[in-house]
Amino acid sequence: MLKQITKFFTSLKLTVTCLAFFLIIVFVGTMAQVDQGLYQVQELYFKSLLIYWGPENADWKIPVLPGGYLVGVFLMINLVAAFVSRFKLTKKKFGIYITHAGLILLLLGQVFTDALSRESAMEIEEGGTSSHSEDFKLDEWVLIDHSNPTEDKVYTIADSLIAGSKGSVIIADSLPFKVKVHDYWQNVSLTGSLIDEDGNQKSGYTRVEATTGFDNVYLKPIPPATSMDSRDMKAAIVELLDGDTSLGQWLVATRMNAQKFSHNGKQYSVAMRAKRYYKDFSLTLLRATHDKYTGTDLPKNFASRVRLKNDNTGEDREVLIYMNHPLRYEGMTFFQHQMTAGEVVRRSGMTPSSVFQVVKNPTWLTPYFACIMVGLGLLIQFMIHLLAFVKKRKQAA
Repeated sequence: MLKQITKFFTSLKLTVTCLAFFLIIVFVGTMAQVDQGLYQVQELYFKSLLIYWGPENADWKIPVLPGGYLVGVFLMINLVAAFVSRFKLTKKKFGIYITHAGLILLLLGQVFTDALSRESAMEIEEGGTSSHSEDFKLDEWVLIDHSNPTEDKVYTIADSLIAGSKGSVIIADSLPFKVKVHDYWQNVSLTGSLIDEDGNQKSGYTRVEATTGFDNVYLKPIPPATSMDSRDMKAAIVELLDGDTSLGQWLVATRMNAQKFSHNGKQYSVAMRAKRYYKDFSLTLLRATHDKYTGTDLPKNFASRVRLKNDNTGEDREVLIYMNHPLRYEGMTFFQHQMTAGEVVRRSGMTPSSVFQVVKNPTWLTPYFACIMVGLGLLIQFMIHLLAFVKKRKQAA
């Protein structure tokens, strides 16, 4: 039995099968991006154990293909098993050892990148300062205590926990109140009136049954956003409980303003917002520059001059961030992502602003090392065979 298992996991057929499934997953996932968008496809096809299919609007789905993670696990086991059981330590196969080690490192690097990397955005208006960035996809429910005049105390609950707690109560020692989740929507459209600009009735909207905060709000569930430049407006109806006493029910949704209330002499506010990552330093946008080629509207350069201040280290300096020249600081990389600037913006009276893409990836060097190892291994193996061939020719001559 053990011999059969070892033979299965070390076989070349398993390697070819895994590579074939990878090609199928890439093809199917690429085609699915048209309707489902990049982020959803990544979760459903590449970061999953199984790929499911079911009729549209149906409550059931069946697995039809292995997911990217499952295929990757089998390929990793196959490479390691073949490396350990099949290859013997000899000089003639030294290049093969390095090549296999490079492939294993490449797969491990991808796993760690998925687990540890993080992308977020930091938007700053000219003259403004920020010390936090916001996640591109993840949201969080927040309860903010404003009773301290010098700083706010923020309590957060991950959006995934809110979604999974529909109809139940969230109790945690760190929270001052119990949180009951009455309803949750992945993506919604909100309106304050059922009549549009042309005087027509809007369809599909229902009045939100919340007892506190915003009133006269109508909600319509809509499919998840698929565009790279858009994100879901997640919404929920939550009730705060002080013991058995209800403090009210609020509709919270991303891109809605925080709603304030008072309890026992303290000021609070509740909201749903993009998940925030706070930094130990701050960036101040001194100037945002949007250059164009003379006589055209084609962008030539986007540049942001920022002031980096870190009270912990005493650092206080100016940095220029522009296209293909990011700021690397404390394990994070700040790329020039978007910008609202230029002469037209200034003439219109708008405040110029800049958006930085903040990438934190502790394993960003892994693919480089892996590719170098694969290339070096192939080169060494080629040179070993070449030298052996030259030696045989000399002996034959």
